[in-house]
Amino acid sequence: IMRGFYNSVVYTLLGTVISVTLTLFAGYPLARKDLKIRGVVMFLFTVTMFFSGGMIPTYLVVKDFGLLDSFWVMVLPFSVITYYIIVARTFFNNSIPGDLWEAAQIDGCGNLNFFFRIVLPLSKAVIAVIALWTAVGQWNSYFNALIYLRSPELQPLQLVLRNILISNQTISAMATGAAAVEAKQMADLIKYAIIVVSSAPIMCMYPFVQKYFISGITIGAVKG
Repeated sequence: IMRGFYNSVVYTLLGTVISVTLTLFAGYPLARKDLKIRGVVMFLFTVTMFFSGGMIPTYLVVKDFGLLDSFWVMVLPFSVITYYIIVARTFFNNSIPGDLWEAAQIDGCGNLNFFFRIVLPLSKAVIAVIALWTAVGQWNSYFNALIYLRSPELQPLQLVLRNILISNQTISAMATGAAAVEAKQMADLIKYAIIVVSSAPIMCMYPFVQKYFISGITIGAVKG
């Protein structure tokens, strides 16, 4: 359990940083009106929300890239989510006025300086929201590990706890008489302990980003 907990923490932290970085780098250019091909690029992004290659082609792609049963398979292949890009683009459209960019140009500010020194400090709300969504999804993810990981030392906490639950249910089903009652009680105790272990980190993190989350969920909403 401790090894799985460590793996989940590392996957969540690194995966969140990578996902938020790529999302911001994709969302900001798509919000710029001077990007002439942004409509085509956004269309290509949006298509992936409705159509995907499926499990087998995705597995073959991961295998061809040499990511199968490796640390990076948990943080790289699924780090970009189109919905998060749309949220970031909407935030930049609504919250970063074009006049700000024109004023920065007059002062000699380039695109990269404008993004890192002006846009990012003004985007704490959307960064916190996307980071929270990504972290929760990464922490709760077990299916990717089930498909792409074989080494026990690389398995995240959710997959370790899933294996424990399955093993415990099997033992309870095989027991009879008084042993069955005791096994059922033990299974319930383990189940409740697993819920606490797997939920505590996210519950501890949420209060620190709650104010950003509340303001961020209204991104793109109709304002009166």
